[in-house]
Formats: sequence, structure tokens, C-alpha cells
Amino acid sequence: MDFDALLLSRIQFAFTIAFHIIFPSFTIGLASYLAVLEGLWLVTKNEAFKSLYLFWVKVFAISFGMGVVSGVVMSYQLGTNWAVFSAVAAPVIGPLFAFEVLAAFFLEASFLGVMLFGWKKVGPRLHFLATVLVALGTLMSAFWIISANSWMQSPAGFEGTVETGLRAVSWLQVIFSPTFPERLVHMVLAAYLTTALVVAGASAYRLLRDPGEGESALALRMAVGMLAIVAPMQLLVGDLSGKDVERHQPAKLAAIEGFWETRSEQAFHIVAWPDRDIQGNHWELSIPKLGSWITGGATDAEIQGLRDFPREDQPPVLPVFWAFRVMVGLGVAMIGLGFWGAWLCWRGKIIHAAAFLRSCVLMSPMGFVAVIAGWMVAEIGRQPYVIYGVLRTEDAVSPIGAGEVSTSLLAFLVVYAVVFSVGALYILRLLAQGPVTGVHEEPPTPHRPPGWALAAAPEDPGEPGHKASDKADPNGEDRP
Repeated sequence: MDFDALLLSRIQFAFTIAFHIIFPSFTIGLASYLAVLEGLWLVTKNEAFKSLYLFWVKVFAISFGMGVVSGVVMSYQLGTNWAVFSAVAAPVIGPLFAFEVLAAFFLEASFLGVMLFGWKKVGPRLHFLATVLVALGTLMSAFWIISANSWMQSPAGFEGTVETGLRAVSWLQVIFSPTFPERLVHMVLAAYLTTALVVAGASAYRLLRDPGEGESALALRMAVGMLAIVAPMQLLVGDLSGKDVERHQPAKLAAIEGFWETRSEQAFHIVAWPDRDIQGNHWELSIPKLGSWITGGATDAEIQGLRDFPREDQPPVLPVFWAFRVMVGLGVAMIGLGFWGAWLCWRGKIIHAAAFLRSCVLMSPMGFVAVIAGWMVAEIGRQPYVIYGVLRTEDAVSPIGAGEVSTSLLAFLVVYAVVFSVGALYILRLLAQGPVTGVHEEPPTPHRPPGWALAAAPEDPGEPGHKASDKADPNGEDRP
């Protein structure tokens, strides 16, 4: 393998974006969760919602900052490592990135200060508005980034060539490219699932240590509800997205499924070992005809195979094939965890179900793994193109040497290892501490049905007239 500037630039971009995507996929969902918590507190006056908000807003602040720092590197690399791509595509995708900064990031940044430090300085409704606007900003940011990436996956609404440069002729077609709607919903739901798993895992960890911790029990029920509803929805949206891939990127679809020959009644390969050198699979565990039914909607649907494409136009099959199965397998596990938790909630046994709580802890990082696996399917499956069918990856790299790229790659490895390890460890430390404010939930009794009801936070029996949240800050300043 020749570690030239092209390969090193691809490795560097893959490394940095894999780190970066962890934080937006978490903060998008967490910002919406915070808005829900504060809204429920305003409506119900349940102090447990406020305690949860004050706890998770600290985690959000750190994650948001780390996401901003890692995102700056993306822009840096577009200029240094992928200058040809920037020069060719900037008239089309440049405005999309600018809209993301102006309409989304500035909105988040403008109201983030109010959200973090305005708890005692502005009214509750104004503070809630700031939280909602931050959540809206994260969703708008996802809108513009997925729009730009979707245009690179299925370019539309432009004219020109690589030699003359590309120019938008229809901004509606550029922004709302053919694969954009399903991909946006798929990404937002993935962010919500990632957040739900982290909340469930952190809450389950606390409940394993203290089953009577009221806020953690409440947060766990909310996370379970999100998993039970959103995980099945994600499976359906993923199927729609897969059908878009079949229409617009047939080579990627063939790599995802390990299809080499064009034929009807394609089998679905549960596991296999694809090999582009032999243009086939070394071994397969398959279900006959299911592949055609899943991708084409009928068992006799004809699905194009990779042998119809020249080898130089085929994506790397092995990482795409297995990354897709990791993503889908984790999605099925999320559905199972959500249904399991919903059943335990219905029976009122979720707080003391040790096996389920440990499963939540084990599954807590799996949302990030699924997001990275999905990104690998989308980006590696697009190869050998940066802009599908328009600009090849080998033609998009900057005219620089391998030495310069290897130096910057080494610097990124060192900086990321130090900065992000410290940040991640601090977040884990916060999660382990939990929202400890004194709210203690009694185990369910026959006289108080557990169900899905969210009971108000009980008062501390040792201090009549004082709620647990009054003790959250010994100085009386209960702020993030």
C-alpha cells in the first residue's frame, strides 16, 4: 500500500470527521431533550425536571464546545488537503456552509450564553425560549450540513464541469437534492437515539447504585419512551434511504448488500466476506430472495451487481458491507432495548431490573458506534467520487506532498488524543455523579401504581416545606 498524499489525506479526514461527528450527533438530541425538560418543568412545576435540566446542560456545554473545536478542523482541511475540490465545488456548496454558520451556528451561539448563565438573570419563559432557540439552531445546522453532503451524494441543480468549475442554476434543487429528505430525517433520528442511549445508560448506572434516586428513574423512563418510539421509526426511514441509494448510487447499494451479479431473486447476505479482487464473496450465510424483496420491493426484482461497473468505479466493498451490518444490528438492538424497557415500565419493575439496567449501561455508547458506521457506509460507499459521478477523489486532492500531510496528521493525532481524552473523561465523570439533588423515589407499592406517571418530586421529610431542589446549591444559586 502506497501512503501517498491522497491516501494520507483521506485517512486524516476520516479520522477527524469520525471524532467530530460524535459531538453533533449527541448535542442535536441533547439540546432537544433540554428543551423538553425545561418545558415540562414550566408546565408541571415538577422540580425533578429542573434538576435534570441543570445536570444535563453542563454535559451539553462541554460537548458543544468540543464539537465546535473539532468542526473547525474540517474547514481547515478543505483548504489545505482538498483545494481542488474547494475550487471546483465552492460556488455550489460554499453558500450552504455559509448558511449553516449564519443561520444555525450564530443562533446557537447567541442564545447559548442565556441558556447557560441566565437561569437567575432572566425570566423562566425567556430562558425557555433561549433553550428552544439553541435546540432549533442545532437542527438547522444539521439541515445545512446534510444538505451539502446530500448534494455531494446525488448532485442536482448545477451546470459546468470539473475543468470550468460548477455553478448552481437551481438552488432549490441544490438544497433539496434527491436523497436529502430521507437522509436528514435519518440523521436527526440517529441523534435522538444516541442521546436517549446516553441518558438511559447514565441513569441506569445511577440506579444500580441507588434504586431510589428519583431524577435518574424519571430520566430512564423518558429515554426508554424515546427508544421505544424512535428506534422502529429509524428502521423505516433507513429502508426509504436505502431505496434512494438503489436509484441514485447503485454501486453503493451493491457494495452494501454484497451483490456481484445483476439478477432477480437476489439473496440477502446476513454475513459474508466480499473480495473485490475475485469479484465475489468467499463465503456467505444468506436468505434466498430476501435481498430483492428488501431493496426492490419484490422477490423477483432485478438488482444490479458490482460486476456491471468497471473495477475503478467500484467502492471498497468489505468496509461498506460490514459497517452497514454493524449499523443495522445496533438498530435492531435499540428496538429490542426500547421494547424491553417499555414492558418493564408497564409492569412497574424497571428500577429494580438489574439485567435491563446493565444492558442500558452497555448500550450507552452504541449510538455513537452506529452513527460512525452509518457515516462509513455513506462516505466510503460513495468512492471513488467526492461528488458522485462528477469529481473523482483522486482528482480533488491538493497538489501537496506526503510529508506535509503526514506531519499534520501526526499533529492531529497528538492534539486529539490529549484534548478530547480529557474532555471525554470529564464528561464521563459528570455522568457518573448524576443529578444528585436529594430527590428520593420510594419503590413502587400496590398503593401507588408505577405505570408511566411522572409523580412530583417529594419533599425532604427531614426539612418540612423545603423541596430537594432548594438544596441543589448550598449558596442558593441553582444555575448550570
